[in-house]
Amino acid sequence: MTPALQRALDDLDRLAEDDDDLRALLAHDWLRYRTSPALQKLTRDSHAACARFNLLYDTAPDEARALFTELVPGAGVGIDVRPPVMIDYGARITIGDRTFINADFMVIGGGAVTIGEDCLIGPRCSIYTPNHAEDIERRLAGWELPQPVIIGSNVWLGGSVTITPGVTIGDNSIIGAGSVVTRDIPAGVLAAGNPARILRPIRTTERT
Repeated sequence: MTPALQRALDDLDRLAEDDDDLRALLAHDWLRYRTSPALQKLTRDSHAACARFNLLYDTAPDEARALFTELVPGAGVGIDVRPPVMIDYGARITIGDRTFINADFMVIGGGAVTIGEDCLIGPRCSIYTPNHAEDIERRLAGWELPQPVIIGSNVWLGGSVTITPGVTIGDNSIIGAGSVVTRDIPAGVLAAGNPARILRPIRTTERT
């Protein structure tokens, strides 16, 4: 864990002392975002940082990269992120070294998101971490459950892939463009579709 990430997590812990829903977020427990001033402020601040990153990327790339590491203190070295991005809670995301993230990357909700090293994230990929309550009264009351998403190392997500709450994708796997991943995908396979299903093992050798 980097010192910057540790500081960000310590800041969340301090804020959580005065907010039940933020404590629930950190515990991956049921929460109500719409009644939590702390959660709403965190997302507003994160969205403002995303807007600045998107604006600065072409005219001041070094400043934009520095801003992204502040937004996502768990970002590794050598990563390449193309605008626009939209992230709700930067401190809840970890990105491995040398990962490439193409345009229109979106992470919604506060479930912890882990992306491994050397990943290729295609354009318009989205990660959704909250599940809303199915029960009608609890859903109307705003209850939601943040769930973690884990993407292994050397994973390739094609364009417009959607990953739903609680999903894990194993190392070296490929998810075909336009897929909706609703359940875990093991390592070393090609999966595609809505919902995504395993098509075959990935090729280990091929002609270039």
